Amino acid sequence: MRVISYNLRKHRAATELDALVERHNVDVLCLQECDSADIPEVIHGLRLAHATQRNRLGLAVYYRENTYRAVDMRLLSLKKSLHDRVLKPAEERMLGVRLHDIDAGRDVILASFHAAPLTALNSLRRHQIRTALAEIQHLGEGLPALMVGDYNYPVFKEHLGQHVREQGYELSLSDTRTYTRYRFFRGHYDFATSSGFTIDKVTTLPQGLSDHLPILVTARVTAEAELGVS
Repeated sequence: MRVISYNLRKHRAATELDALVERHNVDVLCLQECDSADIPEVIHGLRLAHATQRNRLGLAVYYRENTYRAVDMRLLSLKKSLHDRVLKPAEERMLGVRLHDIDAGRDVILASFHAAPLTALNSLRRHQIRTALAEIQHLGEGLPALMVGDYNYPVFKEHLGQHVREQGYELSLSDTRTYTRYRFFRGHYDFATSSGFTIDKVTTLPQGLSDHLPILVTARVTAEAELGVS
């Protein structure tokens, strides 16, 4: 499975999506900061599973419709930061989708996630991440799950990785930094957290119109999860 996660920077990079999907043969596309009123139903063979409706800066998940079928979805509002209460950029910060792999006969969970901005404390973002990871299991307990997105967590990632592992997930960073707008805040912001998947690699793609660089996650269901297929 090839998954791209991309923060579009207030929808500015939306015009790049067709080329990204075509160039990298993407199976699932997870977006942050998109305008849900201005996104197409299909992007180069990928079908829109769902998008947030109450967010000023929204989330969306697309899937390759000749390979997967959308079975269920879940939207989640998370604990709010002061930034959220004042500027109201995002009411819902996690969008999870349960997909049925038509050929393999198994279901997997994919989620797009956008944590509170850097004005919030790391402890609040950890709370959001922990809640989101727990919530996506309601789409199918024990199913392979992959949550990608903008975690807004450039420092103390080892501490975050420990918290994630305690929930049964693994944290994966890309090969190079994913945010470049401000000199003192450059670093890895866009991650993948997974359970039941082997992450072969996470690649930072070239920068476009966004201040975030898209990441390409190459993943496969683990052998243990394969044994659970009925």
